[in-house]
Amino acid sequence: MLEISTYKIAQVILMARELDRAEAELRAFIDRLTEEEQASLVAVMWVGRGAFEAEDIEDAKKTAMAEATTPTADYLLGTPHLSDHLENGLDALGISVIDDEDDLVRGG
Repeated sequence: MLEISTYKIAQVILMARELDRAEAELRAFIDRLTEEEQASLVAVMWVGRGAFEAEDIEDAKKTAMAEATTPTADYLLGTPHLSDHLENGLDALGISVIDDEDDLVRGG
């Protein structure tokens, strides 16, 4: 379904919550993702924002790939409430990142 691990999405969520001090790190992290991972990340955000339904995740990924005209990091960092949209998108898809977030917070 997704071309990106929940662990990586959890990393983006946590860094997005601390954007004032983690923006450069988050930007570099997103830039290092593959095109497929970036498209999946955008698709999850779109589902969480309500632009796509969870069952349309494949269409969202295709749209993200087709419409990638600006750098993904710029697009995502310019999206208000990014971490909330990612969490909501994962919830809609039935995916939990709580364990991954806990591991990251503990330094795992």
